[in-house]
Amino acid sequence: MNESFDTALERTAAALTAIAGGDPGPFAACWTETDDGTLMGGFLTRVQGAVAVRETLGWVASRFSNGDLVAEYDQVLVGNDWAMTAGYERGVLALDGAEPAPFAVRVTHVYRLEEGVWRIIHRHGDHVPA
Repeated sequence: MNESFDTALERTAAALTAIAGGDPGPFAACWTETDDGTLMGGFLTRVQGAVAVRETLGWVASRFSNGDLVAEYDQVLVGNDWAMTAGYERGVLALDGAEPAPFAVRVTHVYRLEEGVWRIIHRHGDHVPA
């Protein structure tokens, strides 16, 4: 039986809280294990492949602490074996050891249904212009 896309969004939401607190594990678990996954992140990262994505998420999480991020979706599209979300991740977190402060990125995720589980195969994020 296939996981519902709502379940995938709930898993991603919990993973955002974890990464904002410095733990990349739950967010990394949301991603594909294949080499066609791509990450174009808000810190000017651009990587491809499961190993590179996991390493980059670890580096990003090492910069975060004491935080929480919440996804706000402007668009959610779901097909038979693909889905896309576009919106923002907003919250308060400490970046690079500074005091906690508001943090926001614009984010697009592309998901693929892999063996009954929705996995992120692409992320594009950038910081919200001032």
